[in-house]
Amino acid sequence: MFAQNSRYYNIPDLTYTAPSGQKIRYKARRFLPEGRSLPLQSIAIVAQSDRLDLIAYRTLGNPELAWRIADANDAMDPFDLTAVPGRVLGIPRPLPS
Repeated sequence: MFAQNSRYYNIPDLTYTAPSGQKIRYKARRFLPEGRSLPLQSIAIVAQSDRLDLIAYRTLGNPELAWRIADANDAMDPFDLTAVPGRVLGIPRPLPS
């Protein structure tokens, strides 16, 4: 259902049975990891007008991995990470293949 680089890839599927008997599949809740628990490979300094997907592309080679940077920096709102130029962001190591 989700690509291997998705934050939801390893989240288990659950099933809800509605009163009508209809079975509805859904993903379990994803809990955010503690940023300090993720090993870092480098840092990035936020530039003026930077976006998290651009930083992910520059540092991880894939803009769709922006969620990994958000996780590594304990961001509930990823837009907060790039709101102030000059902020130092931890860049996590790539996911194992």
